[in-house]
Amino acid sequence: MRSYQLVLVLRTALKDADRKKFVEAVKDWLKGAKFTKEEEWGEKALAYAVKKEKAGFFYNFIFETKQDSIKDLEKRLMASDNVLRQLIVKVK
Repeated sequence: MRSYQLVLVLRTALKDADRKKFVEAVKDWLKGAKFTKEEEWGEKALAYAVKKEKAGFFYNFIFETKQDSIKDLEKRLMASDNVLRQLIVKVK
């Protein structure tokens, strides 16, 4: 198992309940992952407009999982309309 960091930027148009439900769905997509850190950074202005949005709601996760589940997670995040940007990096 490897450690990864996921930074997720969601649309600000999402209601709090929908945003929390989506974050839980992301965690469910990583079945068997061990989350060591979960942070909600809140709403922040973006440096430039992304999908016509000028701000985004930021989340930070650090977790351990198998490498093969990362590709599936990336596909699902890219397909979601709720996600403005996502970044997954390997943590040493």
